[in-house]
Amino acid sequence: MSGLMDSSTLRTARTSPAIRLKSCLRSTLMPVGPDSRAPVRREARAASMAGVCGSARGDAAAEAAAASGGWDTSDLSRDWGAEADGLRVYSCPSCGAELICDQSTAATACPYCGNPAIVPGQFSGALRPDYILPFRLSKDDAVQALRAHYKGKPFLPRSFTSANHIEQIQGVYVPFWLFDGGAEGAASYRASNTNVYETGDYEITETRHYHVVRAGSLAFEKIPVDASSKMPDDHMDSIETFDYAQLRPFSTAYLPGYLADKYDVTIDDSRDRADTRCRETLAQALRDTVTGYGACVTEREDIALRRGKVHYALLPVWMLSTKWRGQDFLFAMNGQTGKLVGDLPVDKGRFWGMFAAIAVPLSVLSSVIVLLMR
Repeated sequence: MSGLMDSSTLRTARTSPAIRLKSCLRSTLMPVGPDSRAPVRREARAASMAGVCGSARGDAAAEAAAASGGWDTSDLSRDWGAEADGLRVYSCPSCGAELICDQSTAATACPYCGNPAIVPGQFSGALRPDYILPFRLSKDDAVQALRAHYKGKPFLPRSFTSANHIEQIQGVYVPFWLFDGGAEGAASYRASNTNVYETGDYEITETRHYHVVRAGSLAFEKIPVDASSKMPDDHMDSIETFDYAQLRPFSTAYLPGYLADKYDVTIDDSRDRADTRCRETLAQALRDTVTGYGACVTEREDIALRRGKVHYALLPVWMLSTKWRGQDFLFAMNGQTGKLVGDLPVDKGRFWGMFAAIAVPLSVLSSVIVLLMR
């Protein structure tokens, strides 16, 4: 059978309340079924997009930016005021990192590549962050987590596990762009339910096919995109998410004892990644409302984005870079939640040494057993 309407889902859609997706999203997603009339669809869109207009495009500059398809950067500033007098900059000639810290903090090595020859410089011209997410976990917490990460790995090179090296772990505020905006769109799906039953001597397989349509919108707040090329994207993705409800207006009072990386990935370079996150989140939200089917395939998605404000923020990460046989291995831990990631090599010399220590006695033992059995 084909062309059956998804009537039960439609009834649910018309009475379903607003849902919430992740901590950084405000959602008024309203699924719409295939037999919905135009007034219902217009009503759903108007209600949901009101939230976007109020949160992401609250002034004329934002309206103009959104209309042109760009991001509103009117809140970004390079004015540090008197705070600039208490700051210094270190540059890494190896990986190019530029690190900001207060006068009381000494930077002895680059947290990204481990280079000890970082060069002090004059602080000037840096973009002032809008927000900062303070460290919740201490250096002792990071050291303990790192030791636990190394535990049970006997073939790890000693250069990783030495106490002196582990103590070199550093707290770094990693730069992020936070995007506000909205997405609205529609999607259609081909779904089916299959029922197998017996009648007399026959086994009957009955498949019902459905054409399912959904439409809705989401308002996004603070979609994060890493603004540092030195921090590998897969590492940063692995230690997310952060609790953005704990963001604080930026103040240099949070910097003592930590380094702050300057962004080197521009807003324009980050836009595609932000757009992808917005589109995929709405697409998944629409797909999640299609339930009660044995199979479902997406036929078409049509999603439009509305770009709003962009903010500059610093997020807390504990880092330790280890160089071994010409390769860099980076350990990173979320300074708020403790989620961690780290690449670890295998010391083949230790592996074969341990293998020989086990294999030789076993070989001798087997020879003795053979002699005794003769």
